[in-house]
Amino acid sequence: MEAPREVAVDAPRAWDRPLVVMPVFAVFSLVGGQLPSFSTAANLYSLSIGGTLMWYGLSQRMPRRAAPERPGRGTVWWLAPAVVFVALESSTFLSGSQESYPTLSKLADPLLADPTTRAAAYFGWMSAFWGLARR
Repeated sequence: MEAPREVAVDAPRAWDRPLVVMPVFAVFSLVGGQLPSFSTAANLYSLSIGGTLMWYGLSQRMPRRAAPERPGRGTVWWLAPAVVFVALESSTFLSGSQESYPTLSKLADPLLADPTTRAAAYFGWMSAFWGLARR
């Protein structure tokens, strides 16, 4: 049996702390909430923030934890909803997003009509992505 790998974890930097990151995310989400839902500007804004967070998560700036040898048993419970969502969204998008069978994005459009709700959705999305990037 192999001994567990040790990983050196540095002290968190300022941008790793929730007291610094969450107010920044609040400002970003307020800006994103003012953009029209599913517009080109909103898509570019989301892609730029998501790309920055992805770069940050993949960069060597983050302390790393040892990866497990194989995925745990609970992985299926996380992957199953994602696979169902992607399959449903792809099939409805390819069929033309008709009124009788719309995409989930089209169903979310009335919910995201209010700028406050859009800002809350941006904040939740960035917080979840940041949490994943820190893992």
